[in-house]
Amino acid sequence: MDLQLAGQVVLITGGSKGIGLAAARMFAAEGAHVAIVARNREDLEIAGRAVTEAGQRSRTPGKVAALTGDLSAPDVPARVVREVEDTLGPVDVLVNNVGLAYQVTFDEVTDEQWDELWQLNVMSYVRMSRAVLPSMRARRTGAIVNVSSTAGKRPSTGMANYSVTKAAVQSLSRLLADTYASDGIRSLAICPGPTTSEAWMDEGGLADQAAAIKGTDRESILAATGKGRPMGRMATPDEIASTIVFAASPRASYVTGAAWSVDGGSVPVII
Repeated sequence: MDLQLAGQVVLITGGSKGIGLAAARMFAAEGAHVAIVARNREDLEIAGRAVTEAGQRSRTPGKVAALTGDLSAPDVPARVVREVEDTLGPVDVLVNNVGLAYQVTFDEVTDEQWDELWQLNVMSYVRMSRAVLPSMRARRTGAIVNVSSTAGKRPSTGMANYSVTKAAVQSLSRLLADTYASDGIRSLAICPGPTTSEAWMDEGGLADQAAAIKGTDRESILAATGKGRPMGRMATPDEIASTIVFAASPRASYVTGAAWSVDGGSVPVII
């Protein structure tokens, strides 16, 4: 299926690894111009090459831009959007994907930890959206896809501040959908379950953290996490990315305000 994304400008935050990188590669393979943003220059250079290579599979390869920036800083999102507009053109699709997660219970979270995650997991989404909206409104078209989590629908007691920020992302997505639908702009949230991305699989990641808390090993944690899904396994980054790319495409033109669960049936609700 042609997703009708060729030539569109797509901006992905947290695009150097995991779900963000998987989505960037898929957008590029569809012929989109892709900009990825992350903090680490070395990771970005590697990711940029991977996205460029994926784009070569398109009949009409787009351009690729890799930009550094700490999106938790108030002035960075607007600067990033200006750079993308100067390099690739006005943003047609914004994928807010950057985020941080770690194991911590409610009674352990400090004020500094609440603020840290709020600035990155929520305010970067607010500021990035605010920066792309004027151009989208002027052109009466655009899509904003916000990566939330199943923890935003059913809070994880082991990731207290993360869960609250991801619930806020779903509310933001609905707010933007209601506010800007008449301007031709769509907004929705994608809610992944546990995924075999770096956040879970890297040394010191969520699997290792949970193993340390429970006094077991990472393999046992990963096995139990997979078995806890009705489908019996964790998601792959590509599985989440596929939903993001479809949701952002004109093929999903009548979808806005939704919060799509991509979680192997983890959260037992029908909305």
